[in-house]
Amino acid sequence: MSDAGGLRGLRESVGLWFAPARVRREGTTPDYRFSLANERTFLAWIRTALALIGGGFAVDQFLTDHLAHWVRVVLALALLAGGFACTLRAVNHWVRCERAIRTGADLPVSRFPALLAMLVAVLAVAMVAVVVFGWAG
Repeated sequence: MSDAGGLRGLRESVGLWFAPARVRREGTTPDYRFSLANERTFLAWIRTALALIGGGFAVDQFLTDHLAHWVRVVLALALLAGGFACTLRAVNHWVRCERAIRTGADLPVSRFPALLAMLVAVLAVAMVAVVVFGWAG
């Protein structure tokens, strides 16, 4: 796929985020249980994003006396970036799944859950190191 085609596809996909009625015009109306399950998955991703964002703010605001500034900033920004990525992933995955459900296509696959798990694992190891070694400012 050319870069122009990729950008056009991305623009179309992002456009569907804000125009769900266009998704409804594709394919046929599925059993509502499938659409509602897709929505519950979307909400689970949003809850994950909120938890990561809340964790980022908690690290930044409440560990001021316990961590060196640079450690606090790195951990907070990693959590906030993870939360931001989850919000974008949530809506994009919802649209892609809804289209697949309506058109009878295979559900989309993604590497994002593995990447998110790796981010959380790395942050967990970093936080264990902070607890063990202290890294006070």
